[in-house]
Amino acid sequence: MSDALLVHDLVERLTDWLARLMPPGARRDALIAVLTERFDAVDTTVTGADCVAIEQCAWTVSRHLALAFEPGGTARPDTESPGWPDPDPAVVRARAACVSQVRRLADGTCLISVDDLDAVSLAQPYLDAAFALAHGSARILLDLRANGGGDPATVAHIAGRLLGDTPTQLSEVVYPDRRRQWWTPALPSGTSLRQPVAVIVGQGTFSSGEALAYHLQARGRVVVVGETTPGAADHITPIRLAPTVLAHLPEAYVIDSVTGTNWEGVGVVPDVVSPPGTVIEAAVAALH
Repeated sequence: MSDALLVHDLVERLTDWLARLMPPGARRDALIAVLTERFDAVDTTVTGADCVAIEQCAWTVSRHLALAFEPGGTARPDTESPGWPDPDPAVVRARAACVSQVRRLADGTCLISVDDLDAVSLAQPYLDAAFALAHGSARILLDLRANGGGDPATVAHIAGRLLGDTPTQLSEVVYPDRRRQWWTPALPSGTSLRQPVAVIVGQGTFSSGEALAYHLQARGRVVVVGETTPGAADHITPIRLAPTVLAHLPEAYVIDSVTGTNWEGVGVVPDVVSPPGTVIEAAVAALH
């Protein structure tokens, strides 16, 4: 008898984990139902194409679910959620916590590009240095077009530098068994930046990258410029479903403390729509 992993077996494991991880409610039930209906009778061996098809089916309900097919994988499937591994400080230092650019334009605009959100304990010095270089600028462009997400604490840290010195609640994250609030940190008086700010977004802005843009937009602090983002608002966790399949699965949803909702499935919608080729110029013009 073959011990090959079949598609319906993989989806059964996936839906079992979704039932364990996600908060009870209509979205969880709909996600499990759509996956079960589509793949319950598929008894072929799992391939990379199958993982893509399962992802795309799931995205009709939950945009933040991913499967990585690893044909040579030998690791044991998880029986308990392992959580995220600790970040490697050397890797974070080598990439300057994904602060890829800080540049002063000819008109006095400060352009800051942050391409991911590393753990705040490691990222803070690089972010603080970037914002220190923004002092005295005429305006700030925060470019998140390549930001695939990361630590919500880093979202709060960056938001605090733009929203003010006093702590501000950004969101509440709802898990099956608890809720967690995220607030901006208290800052020394005069630390936060007061200049006009544009946040630049696009199809590469994802997850916590979208959260940063959404929370700032909801509070009227920034103008969002660019293209609508993919709309992945759930918090996720890694789960190995099989030796050959590693999943990132939703475990919580976000409620913005101003809007009472989030960007799941609809994305962060720009205040000013602009194609990538002219988005810097559009963002500067939006602040004049």
